[in-house]
Amino acid sequence: MNSWVNSAEILGSDLPLELSGTGNRRALLMDALREAVRSGRLAPGTRLPPYRSLAADLGLARNTVADAYAELVAEGWLAARQGSGTRVAERAAPVTPVHRPRTPERVARPVHDLVQGQPDPSVFPRTAWLASARRALAAAPDDAFGPGDPHGRPELRRALAGYLARVRGVRAAPDRIVLCSGAAHGLRLLAEVVGGPWAAEEYGLPFHRELLASHGVGTRPLGVDADGARVDGLTRHDRAVLLTPAHQFPTGGPLHPERRAAVVDWARATGGLVVEDDYDGEFRYDRQPVGAVQGLDPEHVVLLGSVSKSLSPALRIGWMVLPQRLVAPVVAAKGEREPFSSATEQLTLADFIESGAYDRQVRRMRQRHRRRRDQLVAALHARAPHVRVTGIAAGLHAVLELPPGTERSAVRAAAWQGLAVEGLGDYLHPGAEHRTVAGVSPVPHRDGLVVGYATPAESAYPEALDALCRSLPPVSPPVPAPAAPQPPAAP
Repeated sequence: MNSWVNSAEILGSDLPLELSGTGNRRALLMDALREAVRSGRLAPGTRLPPYRSLAADLGLARNTVADAYAELVAEGWLAARQGSGTRVAERAAPVTPVHRPRTPERVARPVHDLVQGQPDPSVFPRTAWLASARRALAAAPDDAFGPGDPHGRPELRRALAGYLARVRGVRAAPDRIVLCSGAAHGLRLLAEVVGGPWAAEEYGLPFHRELLASHGVGTRPLGVDADGARVDGLTRHDRAVLLTPAHQFPTGGPLHPERRAAVVDWARATGGLVVEDDYDGEFRYDRQPVGAVQGLDPEHVVLLGSVSKSLSPALRIGWMVLPQRLVAPVVAAKGEREPFSSATEQLTLADFIESGAYDRQVRRMRQRHRRRRDQLVAALHARAPHVRVTGIAAGLHAVLELPPGTERSAVRAAAWQGLAVEGLGDYLHPGAEHRTVAGVSPVPHRDGLVVGYATPAESAYPEALDALCRSLPPVSPPVPAPAAPQPPAAP
């Protein structure tokens, strides 16, 4: 429902609730009810509508409302008695309404979200996941409920070894795979084991650079062009290089075959490590899938992956496919009592993969994302044909190239339209400003917007595209030709 995104005032069985923000619907409902009690709009003793009625009015599952009521009863906000329904709990004194000014953050809360990074949470395959969870729990060995193995559950490592070999061309036995709680967790462990300095693409996630820096690993930028990272800039002083070779993030495009071979040659010659972030390896639309660089040399390349894009970032399941020499050090760095991904979720994912449900979900999402991408391209062609779209052959986002000097104004215009979107400059490595190419310094920053088209709900996507098109700079007016010199006036 749009109401969960649009901070709308909703009347549910004559119960006024302000349901603001995105996320877990039960949590949003609980927040709204707490605020209604806290502000005095729901006085002590007020009887709430039956959960079935409120669920129908708000378009929620009955269990969602029932669970919210039950938890608020446990917290003391509500009281429930047999035969008298659910009421606001009695207090010694009525709650005094608190009139707080709306903060700038709340006023600026976006209505539409085109920030890259996550799929629409409403399309999580709940029924298939539940079926896998039931089968996995029924077949789980007793040791699955013990302290846990820092390598990760062997069932999932076996399933991933087969899947990654089939889909991504990865060469790895299950004992080369170490499970982690996402790609960022894997990067932390590698930073601790490998040390620095690292090279990284000049456009990439600031979070990854900051994470490495927090572990004492500095990064320096490698140039990026239409063929991907300029790996000819690597030196023997670099301990590792962080790349997104299947689909450069965020500019788009795969790493050229000659550069794939060259980066492996560099690793072999220097003893360096290639860290391959395979963040959206399954999503290809207009070209054949590009296999993982890891397949070229498993002893010098680490492949990082997770289910954050294909299923949900809430699962916190990722993996590292490691050279043999790094398995033991990484497991040691992870620690015997490290908070692992849930063993039951690992077992569920293993069944989800082995049963074919994961392949079906990826195919379904690939079709959906391709349709979203085509809608984006069509909207821009119709309303902003002067804006070039790149990086659209794969992934969950596109880059809109803007005229020089217009990126910041476009981001501000989007905010005025209630649209969350990021500028390409947000992803630029700070050191790239001092990098030289062919003796020219500094390298000019490319203006653009990074548009994630996977997050909005189906019903909200057209409005998000409309807000995006309204935010884009118009066609630059032609520069007038200089006036022809006039003859001097006669004296």
